[in-house]
Amino acid sequence: MARAFKAVAVAAARAADDKKGEEVLVLDVRRSSPVVDYLVIATALSRPHQESLETKVEEDLTALGVTLHHRSRPQTEHWRVLDFGGVMVHLMSAEARALYALERLHDGAKEVAWRT
Repeated sequence: MARAFKAVAVAAARAADDKKGEEVLVLDVRRSSPVVDYLVIATALSRPHQESLETKVEEDLTALGVTLHHRSRPQTEHWRVLDFGGVMVHLMSAEARALYALERLHDGAKEVAWRT
């Protein structure tokens, strides 16, 4: 199943990149997280940008037959989370990304190449 989750994470990263998400990153967190296999993190430049990233990721993954299990509520302009089972997508403002530093939280997680 991890291989399938990796493909979902890569598709989510590409969707975020298509909408000009910045610093898009895919991390393999299977060793450090009991909850998910992969994290996708992207920086949004504004609230409308964040909303377009969220819509694009959800649409692209739904088209692949992937179910969105949960979405963060309330939705804020600083951080949104989309839960696709073994993949969590974090769409963050630059300020939130710097403050919460998810990359450091999962120190040692392997970065996954997602660009073709």
